[in-house]
Amino acid sequence: MNRRNLVQSAALTAGATFLVAANAQGTGATGKKHYKVVIQVSDNDAAKWNLVLNNTKNLQEDVGTANVDVEIVAYGPGIGMLKADAPVSNRVSDAVRGGVKVSACENTMRGQKLTKEDMNPAVGYVPSGAAEIMIKQGEGWAYLRP
Repeated sequence: MNRRNLVQSAALTAGATFLVAANAQGTGATGKKHYKVVIQVSDNDAAKWNLVLNNTKNLQEDVGTANVDVEIVAYGPGIGMLKADAPVSNRVSDAVRGGVKVSACENTMRGQKLTKEDMNPAVGYVPSGAAEIMIKQGEGWAYLRP
């Protein structure tokens, strides 16, 4: 085998190994494909939040909770529905208990003079909601904005 054929053969083998590894990373413990979705909510609207919470529940039911990571990221006006006294507070808490990550933007909180004590105790925090969404998309997460 000449040098050129040897290099081509090595490149093909490396490429095939990469594809097998990439496909293996896409499957969960159940052997099914594992999905990741980040959902942006920037509206202070209970109806919109109920839609998002229904979507997350449906996603988990359709593909299996073990087969999907869901993160809801709230910033701007949308952060209002993550307050402890928000009309959807109980549903947000239920979603978190069901495996959904709900993240509040700390930049928005500072801008609106909100503290963690003002917020639903079930939610988590990210420094920047927009950056969190960008990072997740860069990692291959699907993006939804209802």
